[in-house]
Amino acid sequence: MGSSAEWIDPASARELGERLTGTEAGLVADRLSRGDTLTSAVRAVAQGQRGRVRELLREGSTPARIAVLRAVEGARSAPTAATPLWTMPGHLARVGPLTASSPHLVEAARHSVTCSTYNFQRTSGLWAALRRATQRPGVAVRVYLDASASGRGAPTAAEVAAHLAPAVILRTVEFSGAVVRNHAKFVAVDHRFLLVSSANFSWSAEHGNVEFGVLLDDRNLTEAVERQLHDVEDTLYEVVR
Repeated sequence: MGSSAEWIDPASARELGERLTGTEAGLVADRLSRGDTLTSAVRAVAQGQRGRVRELLREGSTPARIAVLRAVEGARSAPTAATPLWTMPGHLARVGPLTASSPHLVEAARHSVTCSTYNFQRTSGLWAALRRATQRPGVAVRVYLDASASGRGAPTAAEVAAHLAPAVILRTVEFSGAVVRNHAKFVAVDHRFLLVSSANFSWSAEHGNVEFGVLLDDRNLTEAVERQLHDVEDTLYEVVR
């Protein structure tokens, strides 16, 4: 066993496993592997946890840090479960929960909610559910929107940002001279549950249309989806101030 300057104490490694999500552990490990400083690497961690995580990681050498972080990333995986979600007029859907149940998923969030949509309608159950989530201590909310998707009752990205403050709201930007459209529609909760659906965030999509989606209990997949968008944020999106 190496000196304290080379390895991380087991108690500290355990605390890292309790504080970090698998996504965060993987992102920090990636950044350390490419030569980023510890201070820069821990920016991938939720703001309220950064100070303590940085303190815990100071104990070890870079290889030791990366090894512990990769162990956390792997340990935070979970078995896969998939449930269909339908919306059909006339209450004709008979299999699985309804798309309209998605606000309940957000209401149950303990740590984080990440969602992506073309636009919002104020009639959507998620409009109010996400607002309540932003007001709960310890729940980080992140929303990806299309920059031009407003009008006909749909709020602008700036209005969404005001409604969901202090959540992080991101809208698309131009890329290589072309307008980027955000048509990805999903809700990720606690880096574990992933709801992917054809439904827009509106009352009609949640109650009156024929829409289909899948609710997945799969930590690895959910974290991979969140990481993919996080990795392209600086290229395809901008933060709405």
